[in-house]
Amino acid sequence: MSQLMDYYKAIEDSSAGMLDAARREDWDAVLRYESACAVLIGQLRFQAQLQPLRPEQRREKSRIMQRILRNDARIRCLAEPWLARCEQLLADRLPTLH
Repeated sequence: MSQLMDYYKAIEDSSAGMLDAARREDWDAVLRYESACAVLIGQLRFQAQLQPLRPEQRREKSRIMQRILRNDARIRCLAEPWLARCEQLLADRLPTLH
């Protein structure tokens, strides 16, 4: 297994951690996992310039990316009610200008 594929798998693991944290409504943990993902993605982009993937690795990458996208969609569904509550709290605290 190449180092490049290790990055994809680490991003997937972090994505799964984000989903678990979102299910628990632990938004601080979601942000920590999101930060870890951002670092891994930066490292992946650099490494991807140095290491081409073989055909079987590209297929595995595609499967990993699909799982990450599914996790992301689930996280967004879980976060939307939370974001709506935050927006309402902010709206309630801000004075209305007429």
